[in-house]
Amino acid sequence: MALLLAAVLALTGLLVARPTQAAADSADSFVTRCGIRFCLDGEEYFFAGANAYDMFTFGAGSGDTETQYMDKTRIDAHFARMAADGVDVARVWMFSHESWHGFEEREGEFNEQQYAAFDYLIESAKAHGLRLIPVFENYWEAYGGIDTRLRWEGLSGGHPARAAFFDKNRCPGCFTSYKSSVSYALNRTNHYSGVKYKDEPAILAWELMNEPRYEGQSAAENVDGTTLRAWVDEMGAFVKSIDPNHLLGAGIEGHGTKYGFGGDSGNPFVHLQKSPYIDFTSAHPYPTEHWADLSIEETKDLVRAWIRDSHEVVGKPFFMGEFNVHNVDRALWWREIYAAFEEAGGDGSAFWWYQDRTIDGKFGVSEGAPELAVFRAHSDRMAAKSGLPGTTPSPTPTDPTTPPTTEPTGPTTPPTTEPTGPTTPPTTPPTTPAPAGCAVTYTLSDWGTTFNGSVTIRNTGGTPVEGWRLAFDFPGDQRITQMWNAVPVQDGRAVTASNPSGYNVTIAPGASVNFGFNGTSPAGTNGVPTAFTLNGKICATA
Repeated sequence: MALLLAAVLALTGLLVARPTQAAADSADSFVTRCGIRFCLDGEEYFFAGANAYDMFTFGAGSGDTETQYMDKTRIDAHFARMAADGVDVARVWMFSHESWHGFEEREGEFNEQQYAAFDYLIESAKAHGLRLIPVFENYWEAYGGIDTRLRWEGLSGGHPARAAFFDKNRCPGCFTSYKSSVSYALNRTNHYSGVKYKDEPAILAWELMNEPRYEGQSAAENVDGTTLRAWVDEMGAFVKSIDPNHLLGAGIEGHGTKYGFGGDSGNPFVHLQKSPYIDFTSAHPYPTEHWADLSIEETKDLVRAWIRDSHEVVGKPFFMGEFNVHNVDRALWWREIYAAFEEAGGDGSAFWWYQDRTIDGKFGVSEGAPELAVFRAHSDRMAAKSGLPGTTPSPTPTDPTTPPTTEPTGPTTPPTTEPTGPTTPPTTPPTTPAPAGCAVTYTLSDWGTTFNGSVTIRNTGGTPVEGWRLAFDFPGDQRITQMWNAVPVQDGRAVTASNPSGYNVTIAPGASVNFGFNGTSPAGTNGVPTAFTLNGKICATA
């Protein structure tokens, strides 16, 4: 296999650079989710990335596929540039309905040349040690977006009329055309490697759409996000039915009056991303935009609030999928934002955006920019948290601010850990005093015959819990296959999860601990346990 890959790379002209976080020994492994963390080969995985959205356009977009339509030299050079600056993951766009570099210019007609160019994008990323997060479609008008799909169905687009795309009653054809294109991409066989996209470990995750929202249809929808959640559930289930290997994100911005960032736009951070088919949360902070107008401290509070809700309420990893600032000292802002992100336990980041030539004078970041030194230090620290060999952590920038214990309320603005495998606990668990109060959140991600559970225990009492043991009953024939951050004992439907030896032993008043597990179950029988006891005391459920 190694000789074959070497031959393929030689024939295609890929320039192999020093691998970054996607180390060679993990190149054939899929990134997975372990509760509130990303995992790689059974270890927690943290990454530092960048957006390079336009790489699918590198080349003439016409002429011979291999020598003209795509520009292999330019693709290789940009991946080498990003790898040298410590970029582990590139978020890229895999959509366009335009005649130039279009994936699907007309409904149901897929451009073989453009997909061949994306084949090369994947191979070059692998050769340079990067993973990819491709995005299936665009809410906004760039490269056609969902306005084009609406036009195919005889409907008008533009914001906010394009909300019709997510309403099955108004545009059933939009659902059909979206699924058709997603199915084609997932089942696509890379003509260089012979590997289907759905089987490619170099793809870290997919995103359903770039910044979807269901805004301006009703005041209730703006807050509750009912219609968009239904769309996410249906499309998420569709993706997972074809591709159970990869993680999936919704791609949202994280706006909301509760966060003091943008307005309510029909895509609530918590409710939308609690979908059982979504594996991680996302947000896109642009604090210096006129409609946001946040200070550095307000931005740090915002990032902390997202991470706290992602881990403690949604129960999933947090991906800061886009962010940048302008007309300020960018290096200073990045240093402060990354410090808050790391301090709060953020899981993955991707700045907007690493350009290979000067295109965007507002947010474009070019090779040699001073903020890239800040990014490289962030990347080193994220790699060190992952425990990867050959990484030396850079000092974390001093951040004297203590994260708030309650969610920050910024100005309302207009919209625009280590996993531990199952071990055998003592036959007779030690007696532990019952806490004064507790609350449990159980998040279920059900894939039919397999599932993932994430459990957060919060101490709502006034005294610490020294050593903990949570008991609950599954509703059916669910079987735990692996648990992390807790030690499991299962007897039929009854489960007891106890703190690992020497790790997460104490739950301070107001604090919480999280553990997760994978399991199997007969299809259609899963559900959330209805009662939990912590050290013998009944807990509230959240």
